[in-house]
Amino acid sequence: MDASSAHQSSLPVSSDALLAQLDDWGLAYRLHEHVPLRTVEDSKAVESQFMVPGENALRIKNLYLRDKKKRNYLVTLEQNRDIDLKALGAELGVGSLSFGSADRLMQNLGIRPGAVSPLAMITGSEKNVTFYMDAAAQAADVIYMHPLVNDRTVAMARQDVLRFFDLTGCEVNWLP
Repeated sequence: MDASSAHQSSLPVSSDALLAQLDDWGLAYRLHEHVPLRTVEDSKAVESQFMVPGENALRIKNLYLRDKKKRNYLVTLEQNRDIDLKALGAELGVGSLSFGSADRLMQNLGIRPGAVSPLAMITGSEKNVTFYMDAAAQAADVIYMHPLVNDRTVAMARQDVLRFFDLTGCEVNWLP
């Protein structure tokens, strides 16, 4: 099944429910609808449609990873940052890392491949997923991310993203 909003009703938390929760919490965002995006390359092809010129924005990529002890990690990085999983595992002190399966992604983050997002920590926090975020987010004014589906993107002010993490009980571990 694809990761678009057409199938959001089968998610533990739908994109619409997430957006309603953001509204209830008073967290502002700009919503953009577009073709389904599965990769950074796909995103780069359409981001000019909604990026604001001169905006200090962070565009991200997200990795759902597991270690040999079956612990789950969501790692959010600046979209152009190169990543070496072996080096990352060593840096985090967790040893060898590998990508988690689509089934585990749904079980632990409540999303499908192609829609991985820090906003999935609305589910991941309850499932003991450890969250790491690129320290570049601390300097960004706005962070662009999927709201649990890959045919929508939200732009949220950094302080609202950090408030979201507080409200969902998500501890942010910063990656230098």
